[in-house]
Amino acid sequence: MSIPTLPGVVARTITTPRITTRVLFTGPETGTPVLFLHGNVTSATWWEEVMLSLPDTCRGIAPDQRGFGAADPASKIDATRGMGDLADDTLALLDHLGLERVHIVGNSMGGSVVWRLLMAASERLLTVTLVSPGSPYGFGGTKDARGTPCWEDFAGSGGGLTNPEFLRLIEAGDLGLDNPFSPRAVLRMLVYKPPFIPAREDDLVAATLQTHIGPEDLPGDSIESPHWPFKAPGRRGMANAASPKYAGDIERLYGIEPKPPVLWIRGSHDLAVCDAAASCPGALGAAGQLPGWPGAEVFPPQPMLGQTRAVLDRYQATGGAYEEIVIQDTGHAPFIENLLAFNRIFHPHLA
Repeated sequence: MSIPTLPGVVARTITTPRITTRVLFTGPETGTPVLFLHGNVTSATWWEEVMLSLPDTCRGIAPDQRGFGAADPASKIDATRGMGDLADDTLALLDHLGLERVHIVGNSMGGSVVWRLLMAASERLLTVTLVSPGSPYGFGGTKDARGTPCWEDFAGSGGGLTNPEFLRLIEAGDLGLDNPFSPRAVLRMLVYKPPFIPAREDDLVAATLQTHIGPEDLPGDSIESPHWPFKAPGRRGMANAASPKYAGDIERLYGIEPKPPVLWIRGSHDLAVCDAAASCPGALGAAGQLPGWPGAEVFPPQPMLGQTRAVLDRYQATGGAYEEIVIQDTGHAPFIENLLAFNRIFHPHLA
């Protein structure tokens, strides 16, 4: 299924030494490059309006990342590297395009890739914009601002906890609202702040339907655990790559040079990445939706915002700089829900 692009957005199929994928472009080829990394169960399509609204001096670039959209389905994610495969794909794309340095923007899972890029190649980044990013410690199974795991095997994170009905409906190409776990219903409930509905909702849903589904993709594999909720991360696919087990040593972030300035933008009503996220096992257990919850002392809701803030505070204390800005009355994708407010913050940061 091919998703049409907006006028002014050019889609190209690009092959690097690592992956073949679709890459979207806007603006002059000689413009200052701004690279956009999309979130989980989405694709580069989500960035088109932002790319078209860039300053005239900028070149917008947005790839479909490994495991999503029109990326080569034969290119799988080695979860034991955390976001390493996606970060290396990004660097290979920059090399292919002959770009030494870029402004980089990551939303949700894309923000998780940016954490890895900061640690691996900060000299390639002019500025960093994190939009509702995943916690630097990964998703699920940690209990404090330091990213301490609830269990030694990181149970409560990884592929075994992804909603199977949601995945089934993605595979079935479900476009409706009859099932509360349909892609359209989930996006309306968890990604945007109700009652907002995007003008290009059909295209955004189509992007979700292009998610690669399977034991090596999403959700990936899992391991039985003796610890609640009795699933620990496997070794393949995006959900496992997002596990704190494979997040890497965040201490590396504080020693990098240079330290590009970081802008952290989030929506006031984000249910996907917050201190009691809707899909967080600890939050689901506290709400009685996952039976057998061992209690808040053992497995509290993951403090995702507190973790990100603690890491960025230390980043600043070790010579970096960051700013946190909350866009009111928006959810997980403020650049879709209120593009004008987003650009009032984003464009000065690029300058």
